[in-house]
Amino acid sequence: MRLSYNLNLQQTQKLVMTPELKQAIEILQYNSIELKSFIQQELVNNPVLEPHQTKEETSNDAEKDRASQDDIIDIKKLFSEYDSFKSKNRIRNYEEKEETSYDNYLSTETTLIDHLLFQLQFAMLKDKGKKIGSYIIENINENGYLKINNEEVCNKFNVEDSEVENIIRIIQTFDPVGVGARNLSECLTIQLEQNNVVDEVIYQIVENHLKDLASNKINKIAKKLDVSTERVQEVGDFLRTLEPKPGRLFSTSRDTRYVTPDVTVEKVNGEYLVIVKDTTAPRLSINHYYRKLLLNNEMEEKTSLYINKKLNSALKLIRCIQQRRNTIYKVVKAIVNYQIDFFEKGVIHLKPLTLKEIADEVGVHESTVSRAINGKYMQCPRGMFELKYFFQSGVSSAFGEGVSAESIKTIIKDLIQNENSKKPFSDQAISNELNKTGVKISRRTVAKYRDELNIPSSSKRRRY
Repeated sequence: MRLSYNLNLQQTQKLVMTPELKQAIEILQYNSIELKSFIQQELVNNPVLEPHQTKEETSNDAEKDRASQDDIIDIKKLFSEYDSFKSKNRIRNYEEKEETSYDNYLSTETTLIDHLLFQLQFAMLKDKGKKIGSYIIENINENGYLKINNEEVCNKFNVEDSEVENIIRIIQTFDPVGVGARNLSECLTIQLEQNNVVDEVIYQIVENHLKDLASNKINKIAKKLDVSTERVQEVGDFLRTLEPKPGRLFSTSRDTRYVTPDVTVEKVNGEYLVIVKDTTAPRLSINHYYRKLLLNNEMEEKTSLYINKKLNSALKLIRCIQQRRNTIYKVVKAIVNYQIDFFEKGVIHLKPLTLKEIADEVGVHESTVSRAINGKYMQCPRGMFELKYFFQSGVSSAFGEGVSAESIKTIIKDLIQNENSKKPFSDQAISNELNKTGVKISRRTVAKYRDELNIPSSSKRRRY
C-alpha cells in the first residue's frame, strides 16, 4: 500500500449567507412596527441616510443649490446605481397622505381605582378607616374583584376582622355595582341586592348552582330546588343580564390595540389593485450634504473611507427595503388572484391555500413567502385581514374542489344560528348536513371547528 500527496483542483458551488442577504431576510420578516423601529435606529447610526423628501422640500433644495448645477450632475453619475435601482424597482407611484395618530392628544382617563378612591372620600369613615379602605381599593384588579383576604389587611393595620369586613361592605356599595367582590357568586349577589331582588330561588342558584347553570344542567337544578325547568331557565336568562366583571366598564382606550395595514387592496374599474403603503416602510434617500462632501478633493482619507462605508451600508439598506416592498407586492398579488372568489363573493368561497402554491407562483422559496406574510395585514373591501388568514387548510368536496376551514366554520355557524333551540344539532348531525352538501367532514372535525368558534355543545345550547 502506497501513500502519496497530490494537488487537485475542484470546482464546487455552495450557498454563502452574505451580510446583505442576512439583512434582507431580517427586513422581510419585520412587521410595520419593527421595521419603523429598525429604520429609526439606522437613521441615528448612519448620517448618510435621511427620510425621502416631498416634492415641496426637494424644490426648495433645488433653489438653494441652483448655483452648483455642475456638481449635481457629477453626483448623479456617482449615484447612478442608486438612482437606476429606484427607477427599475418602482412598483407604482401612489400619493399617500401622512397618517396622523391622535392617541397622544387624549386627555387623562379616570381609572377604576381613581373612581373608587374618589367615592371613598365621602364615606362615613375615620382617618384610619379611610387608610384601610384605600389599601383595599388598591388591591382590586381591573375586573373589579378584591384579590386579598381579610387576614392580610388585619395583620397590616392591626385591626379586627369585623372592622375590615365592614369597610369592604362599604366599598361594595360603590359604583360600579358589584365591585369589591371576592368571587363571581358574591359579585352577582351584590348586584341582586342593589336591584332589590327578593326571589329566594335566584339567590339559591347564585349561591349553590352557578356551575350547573353554566353547564346548562337545568333539570338537575330544577330537581334540587323543586321548581320547573322553565323557571330555572328564566333565572338563567336574567342572571346573564348582570355584569360578571364590573371593573371592565372602566377599561381605557390605551387597552385598545390598533393594526396598521401593510397592504391595501382596492377595486378600481373591476380590477383589484395592490398598494404597498409607504407609511409602514418610509422611503429613504441619500443625504444631499454628503453627496456634495464626496466631491471635495481636500477631504481627509479617513473621512472619505468613513463616508464611503456608510454610503455602501445606506445603499444596501435602501435596496433591501425596496426588495421587501417588491416581494410583499408579488405575494399579495398572487394571493388576490388565487382568492378572487373571496373578494367577489365572501368568506364562504375562501379556498384552501398553501405556502408552496404561492411560492411556485411568485418564483421564490416557501420560507420567503412565510417571512413576507409574517405579522402583515391587508386592508381590502371586505375588511382587515392578516395575510396568514388566506392560507387555509381544508377538506375535499364531492365536486373535486377543496373547501377551506374558514368556509366550513361559516356554514357551521349558520346551521347553529338557524337550528331549533329545543332540539339543537349534535356534532354528528352537523357532519351529516355538510355531507349532504358534498363536503366530506367527520364528527371530530366538526367538534374541533365548533370549539374554535367558541360555540358550546348541543347539550349546553338546548332550551327548555
